[in-house]
Amino acid sequence: MCGCATTRPGPANQSRETLPGELTLRVADMTCGHCAGAITAAIEAALPGTLVDANPVSKLVSIRGSSDRDAIETIIARAGYTASDAALA
Repeated sequence: MCGCATTRPGPANQSRETLPGELTLRVADMTCGHCAGAITAAIEAALPGTLVDANPVSKLVSIRGSSDRDAIETIIARAGYTASDAALA
């Protein structure tokens, strides 16, 4: 987790429909655009062809192109963050 205190503007309770073939996880310790970029880069580097949308305001990371939850959680953990079920608040 980074130490910067900047956040990306947007609604805190942003909701959007999960698309078929998309995995969405909550990353509560993703606090800013830097964190979102680090998570996105880590997933896209480890799983080429995936599309990642990481939003630090909503704390949600959506991944299209891979549904391997265990692998994605491991990648996020190696980047220094903690993923959990998106349905958990």
